[in-house]
Amino acid sequence: MRKGLLLASIIFSITQVCLGQDTIKQQRFSFHFQETTITQFKPSFSAPYTGMNSLSTAQETQSSITSTLYGSARLWKGAEVGFNPELSGGAGLSRTEGVAAFPNGETFRVGSTAPAIYIARLYFRQTFEWGKDKDTLQDDVNQLAGLKSKRYFSFQVGKFGMADFFDNNEFSHDPREQFMNWALMDNGAWDYPANTRGYALGLYTELGQPDWTLRFAFTMVTTQANGSVWDQKIGHANTQTLEYEKRYSINDQKGAVRVLVFSNNGKPGNYNQAIAQNPTTPNVDSTQAYGRRKYGFGISADQYLSKYFGVFARLGYNDGHTETWYFTEIDRSLSFGGTLKGGLWKRDDDELGLAFIGSGLSSEHRNYLADGGYGFIIGDGKLNYSPEMVAELYYKINAYKKTFWLTPDYQFILNPAYNSDRGPVNVFSMRVHVAF
Repeated sequence: MRKGLLLASIIFSITQVCLGQDTIKQQRFSFHFQETTITQFKPSFSAPYTGMNSLSTAQETQSSITSTLYGSARLWKGAEVGFNPELSGGAGLSRTEGVAAFPNGETFRVGSTAPAIYIARLYFRQTFEWGKDKDTLQDDVNQLAGLKSKRYFSFQVGKFGMADFFDNNEFSHDPREQFMNWALMDNGAWDYPANTRGYALGLYTELGQPDWTLRFAFTMVTTQANGSVWDQKIGHANTQTLEYEKRYSINDQKGAVRVLVFSNNGKPGNYNQAIAQNPTTPNVDSTQAYGRRKYGFGISADQYLSKYFGVFARLGYNDGHTETWYFTEIDRSLSFGGTLKGGLWKRDDDELGLAFIGSGLSSEHRNYLADGGYGFIIGDGKLNYSPEMVAELYYKINAYKKTFWLTPDYQFILNPAYNSDRGPVNVFSMRVHVAF
C-alpha cells in the first residue's frame, strides 16, 4: 500500500514539475537588438559607355547601416504581437544601381543617404495547436521562448517581411550574417512583394507538420515600382505567394527542399508595348495599366553533408513580360554554394562561405534594355547581352561572445547589368554586426 502511495506521489510530483516547466517556458516578453554596418569598396573598371543607371566606372566607397529593435509580447494562448522600429541610412555603390544581383543586401533604393526611422514590422499572430509532439523554441528575434506543437495552424496580419517566412534557406538568406548579395539572400527571380525598404502589408498563414510546412501570403501592392505608397485598389493590385517546404535527413544530416510559386497583380508596364510605342527610347512606366500579372516559381534546397559543412542551391524563373516592381531585375536565376563552420579549426562560431550566381533576362526585358530603356535598378543606354555572373566569398569572425561579428567579403561581378561591354567589377566589403 505504501509503495502504491509512494509511486502515486512520485508521478504527481513529476507531473507538477512538467506542468510548471511548461508554464515557465512560455515567455511573455522578448526584446532584441541588431546593428549592421557594411562598407564596400570597388576599384575603377573600364567600359566604353555609361548610361543613366550604370554602375560608375570610377573608384568608389560606400557604407550602409541598419539598426533594429525587436519587441514581442504574448497576449493569450497562441497569440502574439510584434513591433520592430528600424533605422537605416547610407547607400549602396552607385546609388544602388548598375548590378542586378547587387552586392549589398542591407541597402535600399530610397534616394536618400540620411538615416531614417520607420516601422519595419507591426503584426498580430494567432496560432492553433494540436497533437502531443512539441518543439522547444528559444528566445530569439521575433520569437518567444516556449513549447510549440509540431502540428499547428497560424495566421498573421500586419506589416512584415516576406523573407521572414519564405525561401528560408539554411545557408543563404541573411545579409546581416551570411552572404551579402541580393540574389543570395533570396531567389533573384522572385519579385517578392515589398515597399522600397523591403516590407509588406498583408496576411500570412502557415500550416505546420513534423516534417513539412505549407505557407501562403496575400499582400498589398505599391502604387509605383520600388515605391512606398500602398495601392488602395486591392481587388486589382495584390500578390499571392505559396510555398511548400519538406524537411528530411540523409545519414542523420538534416536537409530541406522548398518549392515556391507566386503571382503579382497590378499595373506594371509591358516591355514589348513600350518598345512599340517608342523604339528608340522606350519607357516602360508609360505603359502601366491595371490587369497585368507577373508569375513565376522558385526551388530552394539546403543539405548538411557533415556537422560542419553544408551546401545549397536555388533555381528561379519569372515570365519577364512586365517590369520589375519590387525586388530586382532578374528573370532567370541560378545560385549554389556552401558554408563551412569554424569548429573544424577550433573556432566554433566562425564561418566560411563561397557561392556563385548566374542571372538572366527574358527576351522582352533584354530587347527593352538594348533599345535604350531603363528599369529602376539597371540600364546602360544600350546592351551587349550576356548573363550576369557573380562569385562571393566571406569569412565571418565571432569577435566577442556571440554578440559582435566582423566579416570580410569579396565579390567578383562579370557582365554587370547583363552587359559584356562593361566590367568585370571587384567589390571588397567589411561587415560589422552587433546583436543581443
